[in-house]
Amino acid sequence: MSDPNTPLGAGLHESAHPAPPLPSAVAPNPPAVSRSAIWLHRLLVLLFVFICAATGVLLVIVPWLPQWTDNSLLIRYPDLRALVSHGFFRGLCSGLGLLDIWIGFSEAIHYHED
Repeated sequence: MSDPNTPLGAGLHESAHPAPPLPSAVAPNPPAVSRSAIWLHRLLVLLFVFICAATGVLLVIVPWLPQWTDNSLLIRYPDLRALVSHGFFRGLCSGLGLLDIWIGFSEAIHYHED
């Protein structure tokens, strides 16, 4: 017979599953990173920022130049030329360029070494 002072269901699972061990308070040391890996990571971040900035500047400026619509690739396709010369499409390309510049510089600002 059960003890009337214990709540219902208490003691049912205590003997079936022992308590898991508590995690230690000290975390293991992270693996050491070589100097060459750090410099490679820095170089890749710098390259990413440069590519984003250059692509963004091109996407902001080039859609508003005459060469954007007056080129040999678009002469054969008048419908595509009309779409590309539309102000909304040019603004969309410039907006993507600004977004690209922002992504590149945001990556540079928030760069940190682990």
